[in-house]
Amino acid sequence: MNMKGNAVVDRKRRRLLIAATTAIAGAGAIAVSIPLLESMQPSARAKTAGAPVDVDFSKLEPGEQVTVAWRGKPVWVLRRTPENLADLKRTDLRERLRDPDSGVASQQPTYAQNEFRSIKPEYLVVIGICTHLGCVPAYRPDRSPADLGEDWLGGYYCPCHGSRFDLAGRVFRGVPAPTNLVIPPYQFISENMVRIGEDAAIS
Repeated sequence: MNMKGNAVVDRKRRRLLIAATTAIAGAGAIAVSIPLLESMQPSARAKTAGAPVDVDFSKLEPGEQVTVAWRGKPVWVLRRTPENLADLKRTDLRERLRDPDSGVASQQPTYAQNEFRSIKPEYLVVIGICTHLGCVPAYRPDRSPADLGEDWLGGYYCPCHGSRFDLAGRVFRGVPAPTNLVIPPYQFISENMVRIGEDAAIS
């Protein structure tokens, strides 16, 4: 009888220990899973990484360029000079370009599929990544420099493998880069402010 009573007590104690252990393990699992689930959510920084970027270009002088980051990529906003705009129309320049009319539709929004590859001719907004292997080309506005030749009218030169682009981001023939520099979606939200990452509403 005494042994039987001890067995009943042991079973009750065992059940109590199992229930307590299960409860503690469950609480521990919840405590561990909350930070784990939170870590799987995108951070505030990640959420804003793809957000549009506003650029004030009010202090940008003709011939000057500013670089901003959008989606982890450098984006250039260039204020072209009247001479730059005249050069972009030159027949001899167009003949040296692989895609002077921006025929590859994926390289720019439709509102930038023109000879200047921009909404406003004076301003170029372009992703500063070479379409060959992803290097960042150098902005070379100088005309006829010794290292680029007499016919250089200003543009972008990729130091990695020698690809060249004009001041509309159009690629030259005979270089490794297969296509023009990419124009991101953008719009002017005021006279001196451009928003990169949102398409323009052009009717």
